[in-house]
Amino acid sequence: MNIQIFGKSKCFDTKKAERFFKERHIKFQSIDLPSKGMSKRELESVIRGVGGLEQLIDQKHPDAALVAYLLPDAQFEKLLEDPSLLRTPIVRNGQKATVGEASAVWKQWIADEA
Repeated sequence: MNIQIFGKSKCFDTKKAERFFKERHIKFQSIDLPSKGMSKRELESVIRGVGGLEQLIDQKHPDAALVAYLLPDAQFEKLLEDPSLLRTPIVRNGQKATVGEASAVWKQWIADEA
């Protein structure tokens, strides 16, 4: 299992995801989105994993409504340049990915590994 958690340090759901994997003694890599962001390939992989760009946009962000009016390519570029627009946590396990709190899916990943 190769877990990556992209999140924000003050995000409750990010802390919840980290605690979920810590409690199960599963190693993970934690990436601070505001400071590190995501690479183009990482973002592409996450979009494929979650089934579309729309799930990744944090609707609570002040600019979320503006991003919704952009074309998909422009939305992608905007998310790359401003990672604060991404909903967190984004948890990756290889080609699979989740956005937000998804403990049921994470439990399934663990069961699939066993």
